[in-house]
Amino acid sequence: MTLSPQDILDASILIVDDQPANVRLLERLLADAGYTHVSATTNPLMVAELHRAHHHDLILLDLLMPGLDGFQVMEALKLEEADPYLPVIVLTAQPAHKLRALQAGARDFISKPFDLVEVRTRIRNMLEVRLLHKALDAHKRLLEQRVAERTAELSLSEARFRGLTELASDWYWEQNESGGFTQVSGPVEEMLGIRVTDFLGYSDRSEQTGWVESERQALQAHITARQPFLNFAFCRIRADGSKQQFQVSGEPMFSPAGRYTGYRGIGVEVTAKA
Repeated sequence: MTLSPQDILDASILIVDDQPANVRLLERLLADAGYTHVSATTNPLMVAELHRAHHHDLILLDLLMPGLDGFQVMEALKLEEADPYLPVIVLTAQPAHKLRALQAGARDFISKPFDLVEVRTRIRNMLEVRLLHKALDAHKRLLEQRVAERTAELSLSEARFRGLTELASDWYWEQNESGGFTQVSGPVEEMLGIRVTDFLGYSDRSEQTGWVESERQALQAHITARQPFLNFAFCRIRADGSKQQFQVSGEPMFSPAGRYTGYRGIGVEVTAKA
């Protein structure tokens, strides 16, 4: 992610100093450097309101002002600024104030009397960092929005898939990554005469169900290996010796991030078609 020279020159800058001479000097310096969106105030009580209205990319803030000093202005800005990044360079003639200003949230400082080369360099460097921060933040919000939209699309797709499979099958199931069933729909107990968990080997009563053990183990092997399967055939012998025949299809499920979350599938009885 890069910035053009014009991106920096188009940044919004606010000068705050109670001395009009200092304001004029900075305005002239910034204009000569090519900055096009520069405003100023000599009233520190107006800074928070101005920033709330215009969201400046940079505030050049004098520390020693009557009524409200620069430290108090920064505290007021923190209450207004939703972004924790406070875009402030302080202007000070007191070396002892520099560390305190940085601890209060300022990003840099410019010493008085002004060294014009230093002023231009620090302002440009600060604006480059600030604009990159804003661009990255905007990119992050865009990605979050796209993820939310994609998640909503997947949820809708899942609901449609589930609805279609339930219409086209005798039963539908979902199980989590540990093998536990999270959803089963359709007349499973009535049709099979036993819970789905019994067929897949999760019940102590599995040996009483009449399933062909080799078929059951083969199906469970597909699931354990996270392999999709289509129309897997198996049968069950009823207590009276008659045979029920079934087909089942399934596939592994994954989260949007690619993490395995379990299995889903459909089943249908095909005894009458045999």
